[in-house]
Amino acid sequence: MSKQARPNLPGMEKMGQKKSFDQNIDQDWQHFTAGAGASAINILATYPIFKVTFRQQIDGSRLRVAMAQIRNEGFRYLYRGVLPPLLQKGLSVSIMFGLYHRFKRDLNHTFPKVPTPINNSAAAIFAGSVEAILTPFERVQTLLSHRKHHDRFLNTFHTFRELRVYGFQEYYRGLTAILLRNGPSNAIFFGFRGSLKDILPDAQTSLDNTIQDFICGALLGATNSTIFYPLSVVKTNMQKHVGGEFWSVKRTFQSIFENRSRSLRKVYRGAVINCSRAIVSWGIINASFEMILSGLRLIS
Repeated sequence: MSKQARPNLPGMEKMGQKKSFDQNIDQDWQHFTAGAGASAINILATYPIFKVTFRQQIDGSRLRVAMAQIRNEGFRYLYRGVLPPLLQKGLSVSIMFGLYHRFKRDLNHTFPKVPTPINNSAAAIFAGSVEAILTPFERVQTLLSHRKHHDRFLNTFHTFRELRVYGFQEYYRGLTAILLRNGPSNAIFFGFRGSLKDILPDAQTSLDNTIQDFICGALLGATNSTIFYPLSVVKTNMQKHVGGEFWSVKRTFQSIFENRSRSLRKVYRGAVINCSRAIVSWGIINASFEMILSGLRLIS
């Protein structure tokens, strides 16, 4: 019987949908792996820029002052604290892409009558919220990057041990700010990632495609870094303390605002270089993710 004459057997369409759904489940590991690999490439390339931004967030200092501090400390301290973001960001970006892919698939399969953009936004927020379990890594990175703690905390593992005496909650200082940042920023990233690429000219080569992926990631990274920069400043200032009272996001922001002469411009100090870093970081992450994912699909 020819393919054209083949009858439409009852249940055939449903079986085809189930097979496609099961195949997508089998491919979950590819999204997790590609996310982790893309993150590692990005962290090693952009960590020095992070150190400069971090100093400006903590002290509200000017760019040249922050750069001078890091230069005077020498190369020995340049990559101090890089292990926590390698671990945290590797897992975080892996979760971000992997769980978004899984939640999106499951939500659209379970709730087919709900508009796809709503299901996809919910999937992005859920994935961002799960990422918050990795807050202890951001916590340790903050302490190791702060010059005030250079003599107190020796390395990542020593810092984790030292925080134990303050109780489990000490590892999650700044959690609320991270939750407020992660979910909405994920929704923006995944919500516009495909749309941005659709408006670009059709890629003629693999290099063109990689450049377009970089551009899309860079634009979305710049947008998110600018919108949520005050939350990053609040998170960093919440996490620089060890022991004592846990301040809310609102109280921390009010304190920063008062200490910086009630100037929003000073709250945003460091935002320019942070945006520049986000452009490079999310350009690298988005392009690397697609390259690694394509490679994994070829070999699997």
